[in-house]
Amino acid sequence: MPAFITFGRVLFAVLFIYTGAAKLFGIQATADIIAAKVAIPDVLAPYVTQLETMTKMPTPQLLAILAGSFEVIAGVMIAINFLSRFFAALMIIFVGATIYYFHDFWNQVPPDNAKTLIDALKNLSIIGALFMIFGYGRGPRSVAEKSAYGDI
Repeated sequence: MPAFITFGRVLFAVLFIYTGAAKLFGIQATADIIAAKVAIPDVLAPYVTQLETMTKMPTPQLLAILAGSFEVIAGVMIAINFLSRFFAALMIIFVGATIYYFHDFWNQVPPDNAKTLIDALKNLSIIGALFMIFGYGRGPRSVAEKSAYGDI
């Protein structure tokens, strides 16, 4: 059974590794999508301006690089099962934010919202899988570890 879980975890993580790499290889296209969908709150505007000045990059481009890098790193960490609970928790927040900002089916009229609704539901199922990874953690413990925790 653990081999199937490991195989499933790796296959699941491929999604994030691929989409993160695609964002990094197409930074401008990703930045354009981010610019069209994400509005920076006024309270953060001064800090964003400082960050843009320091990096000499516009905010959408910075967010594209951060999102792509995060997806690749989180995908690899989940695949190799290192800090997988931590990265699963972060990915739950990340994927939830993508539903809110990029799959806003509630702002569209039916039947035009069908594709966006399906994309949001797919992301919701990904969140479900991330909750399983978060809940399962590193996987089953050995008998020695169970006895040390008083589970036996």
